[in-house]
Amino acid sequence: MPELPEVEVVRLGLAPAVTRATISGVEVFDPRALTRHDGDARDFEARLAGRRILGAARRGKFLWMPLAARSADAASAAPAEALVAHLGMSGQLLLRAPGADAGRHLRVRVGLEHPEHGELRVDFVDQRTFGSLAIDGLVPTSDGAAGGWGAAEALVPSQVAHIARDPLDDAFDAGRLGAVLARKNSAVKRVLLDQTVLSGVGNIYADEALWAARIHPETPASALSPRAVGRLLAEVRAVLEKALVEGGTSFDEQYVNVNGEAGYFAHSLNAYGRGGEACPRCGGQIRREAFMNRGSHFCPRCQRRR
Repeated sequence: MPELPEVEVVRLGLAPAVTRATISGVEVFDPRALTRHDGDARDFEARLAGRRILGAARRGKFLWMPLAARSADAASAAPAEALVAHLGMSGQLLLRAPGADAGRHLRVRVGLEHPEHGELRVDFVDQRTFGSLAIDGLVPTSDGAAGGWGAAEALVPSQVAHIARDPLDDAFDAGRLGAVLARKNSAVKRVLLDQTVLSGVGNIYADEALWAARIHPETPASALSPRAVGRLLAEVRAVLEKALVEGGTSFDEQYVNVNGEAGYFAHSLNAYGRGGEACPRCGGQIRREAFMNRGSHFCPRCQRRR
């Protein structure tokens, strides 16, 4: 599943193309892409047509594009709703020219008219149909800070309000994270994957951060000292920032940026996906163990369980 770096790469690619663009038309080819939308395909198409997009924002693994009100009288008001996207396992938001080939697995097409770039198209492509698009109301953030990366207002879609801020967010509360970890007896990796504690971190980057911090994934979160928590948070941020610079992690064609290009952070992985290989740090053998219907990758020599 795309994690913070992959979704942020998509947001960065979308932002200049969609900001100030007017939606010229919408076509829903597969209603399964609207599982989080409160309405049918016809409602989705009608409510988007003619709307102006104000920007592109992200919190954790969710993207949203705030929509200007239709009424001229409300032009200066804060947006009340947004087009929300979750990529699921294989969702892609691709920028294409109006006459470009649709390719395979096209679920929704959004036509745009941009004041500078002219006619554009955003195609929502999803091979495994776990991703979704929805129109959702915006609600105030609980801490009064901007909704997320790229957000201009202290607003967030109601579907995203329960998602915690991510470790790269300026409003992320490191003290709160430490307090939550101190109360949790669950494995620290399980807590890292809890999107209500901190968002954007999935299996890949949890394994990489824990390896970098020399912490065993099954260590009880409450057993970590404040110093260890600080070290872990620093490594989470470092691995996310490095992956973001390298365009995210692509193992196959299911994750690409808005231009259809793969990321190359897979070449920088130290633990994830390297079961049976030598640890780059100590030479021990990286182990893969089952964890929450997926796998944990760690070095038992330099990530000892204490």
